[in-house]
Amino acid sequence: MTAIQNRYDFVYLFDCLDGNPNGDPDAANAPRLDPQTLQGIVSDVCIKRKVRNYVQMRGQPIFIQHHGILNTEINKAEPRKKDRNRDERNQAAKWMCRNFYDIRAFGAVMSTGSNAGQVRGPVQFTFSRSIDPVMALDLSITRVAITKEEDKDKKETEMGRKNLIPYGLYRCHGFINANLAQEPNGTGFSEEDLSLLWESLKMMFDHDRSASKGTMSAQMLTVFKHVGTDSDEKQRATQAKLGCAPAYKLFELIKIEKKVENPRKYSDYKITVPEAGKLKEFPGVEVIRLL
Repeated sequence: MTAIQNRYDFVYLFDCLDGNPNGDPDAANAPRLDPQTLQGIVSDVCIKRKVRNYVQMRGQPIFIQHHGILNTEINKAEPRKKDRNRDERNQAAKWMCRNFYDIRAFGAVMSTGSNAGQVRGPVQFTFSRSIDPVMALDLSITRVAITKEEDKDKKETEMGRKNLIPYGLYRCHGFINANLAQEPNGTGFSEEDLSLLWESLKMMFDHDRSASKGTMSAQMLTVFKHVGTDSDEKQRATQAKLGCAPAYKLFELIKIEKKVENPRKYSDYKITVPEAGKLKEFPGVEVIRLL
């Protein structure tokens, strides 16, 4: 597989209706909020978890899995030694990259156990932030079954709590650094890996349903691909890896305005996105509309 040759920046929109997109365990699992603006927040770790789960369902091994033991996987790396020197750690890190999708994509700290070093991944997400403030609700629910036998003569139901937001449209920014993918020191993140990443972002919510999450949906995925402008092939390849425009300037081209006072669906927003193809404002950058 060939490592990616281009830098990518992307904007990803997803929404949540009547659910809790990312609960905070330090706040009784309430939806995460910015306390000043009351915008909803979804962590980058949450998005990566969903990507990992989808990739695993597609048959790709992942390093960080549910109920997994990291040191067990690190110990499998070649050369299989308890104490690895620097060269052996580098060999082990390359073995881990070849064998685990999420390390090729996101990198990993593998200095525990038999020590396979640390790898910096080419794919990174920001925290996702809702376009508008969200209202976190704490609702009472009841259960007609009781927990303990000794309580059967005392009560017929038990109470519980459920946290949710009525609606939130979240915006996430992503970055893919080709230099961190390419050999000899990169992870080897390939064009095939990239295609699977796009597929994951489009489909992962459909395989992550639960009563607590409500209805979560991927709504938009717009990618800015850096291709370069120089007539010299070598210089153009360098531009494609380094990029032809600052990411924040590209992200500013995507504008979101609400059409109603209290949005409750994606169509309640007006989304302005550049047309697919080469950007006039920033030569050397192409727009790809994936969703």
